[in-house]
Amino acid sequence: MARPLTVDDHVRGVLDGDRSILARTITLLESTNPQHRRLAQEVLGELLDHSGGAHRVGVTGVPGVGKSTFIDQLGVNLTSAGHRVAVLAVDPTSSRTGGSILGDKTRMARLAVDPDAFIRPSPAGSTLGGVTRATRETVLVCEAAGFDVVLVETVGVGQSETVVADMVDFFLVLMLAGAGDDLQGIKKGVLELADMVAINKADGDNRARAELAAADYRAALHLLRPASPTWSPPVVLCSGLADEGLDELWEQVEVHRSKLGATGELDDKRAAQQVRWMWSMLDDRLRDDLRSRPELVERLAAAEAAVRAGDTPATMAVEDIWELYVQRRS
Repeated sequence: MARPLTVDDHVRGVLDGDRSILARTITLLESTNPQHRRLAQEVLGELLDHSGGAHRVGVTGVPGVGKSTFIDQLGVNLTSAGHRVAVLAVDPTSSRTGGSILGDKTRMARLAVDPDAFIRPSPAGSTLGGVTRATRETVLVCEAAGFDVVLVETVGVGQSETVVADMVDFFLVLMLAGAGDDLQGIKKGVLELADMVAINKADGDNRARAELAAADYRAALHLLRPASPTWSPPVVLCSGLADEGLDELWEQVEVHRSKLGATGELDDKRAAQQVRWMWSMLDDRLRDDLRSRPELVERLAAAEAAVRAGDTPATMAVEDIWELYVQRRS
């Protein structure tokens, strides 16, 4: 059994690029043990000044769009160009068994053995949208370890797109052509989050269909108000399998960073994300504290039953539980 690491062990190992200690540090961040959480926060505090320099890019897409193949090829291209790439891939967790596949290293075979890449598959658990609670912290640790590109792959279900978009600088939405009604394959809300839409698998016989789909998405994006006054989300064609269009796609990511960096929007965006993250963690802490108090568990169950049956308005139930919670806290 490996000996427990001190704060200095974690910090020195991460800054030195030690893969084993990096992995153990991320495991520490993911732990729900209160003692581990305290240690993790100390480590994070020491590493914070060494983070923040990476391209943070979220990648999402409809099922079957080829996210893993795309990321594998893009990552290999980036490491060949001198970048160091970390991939944080969140696996769906079974709602019945709690198990997850964690198969990203087999789906990204070349990156998995690339000395300039690091893949961290993490089970989504029960957190909002299937994104692990510690993913934000893992981004910072990977940056401190010297990775200058961090790709966050979403599960692609529920609200995971919104959660990931709120922790990255650039949000890439992958789409398919020739798979039925293309515009029905993605929600308007996801298009509003996109900094770029890329039609993947745009090669061979599918090229013409991809060009038609791209025109549809350009028209759809034209109807939406861009999130930034200096950036209008482009629609591009690419093929992860054939390695076509990926270099041009990455050039757009760099142009986006340059433009938003020059206006100060990138710093403002990251600052706003940090504040929202703070409130999200406070919400989680309050919810956990509420549900962990034995004297409230029975009242919560009764309130849920009464609201479900229509006997008590939800607002009244909240006031009742909150009043009891405040009394027991004082």
